[in-house]
Amino acid sequence: MTAIVAGSSEAPAAAARECGGCTLCCKVYNVVAFGKPAGKWCSHCRPGRGCTIHDHLPSECAAFDCLWKTMPALPMHWKPDLAKMVLTVHPQTNNIQVVVDPGLPSAWTRQPYHGQLRLLSKSNMAKGHLVIVFVSELATLILPDQDVPLGVLTLDQVVSVSLETSASGSVYEVKIFNRRTTAGGQTLELASSSRHAVRAAA
Repeated sequence: MTAIVAGSSEAPAAAARECGGCTLCCKVYNVVAFGKPAGKWCSHCRPGRGCTIHDHLPSECAAFDCLWKTMPALPMHWKPDLAKMVLTVHPQTNNIQVVVDPGLPSAWTRQPYHGQLRLLSKSNMAKGHLVIVFVSELATLILPDQDVPLGVLTLDQVVSVSLETSASGSVYEVKIFNRRTTAGGQTLELASSSRHAVRAAA
């Protein structure tokens, strides 16, 4: 998937970016290999300096993809230690996940970040890729014109959005499914559904 933050007047950065003193990913994500919970600093991290076992990372850390590093269209102010949130693409759903530093849970609501998340949603939702913000386990779906609180969202749940258009107006239908493993494979069971009128002004 190619995700683009539209509407930025800042010139694209160079393709190669280094973490530098940014270590926020070592705080906001859980690391199963170490039993590290999300929101707490990893014992192998020196905040602001880097990972002390960088050459011997567990597979989940080695596979991690920070969009600020790999997506040149993201302006410099999206560097995680500045934005206080980390953007990545979920490897199974291709949704754009925004994981916020619990030390500043309102980070995603600030400008220019919130406006650019809306633009990111607008440019990717038609492709089936959603933008979802996580503050700890609480998730918020970012639509082009509004934000929809989803509550606690687990790894076994899937979010879908469809747009219904009629003479009386357009409506987003947001569904959350539980993913179940059965003898016949994986199935999706509807957990909740909500409808949200499309707003005239984004």
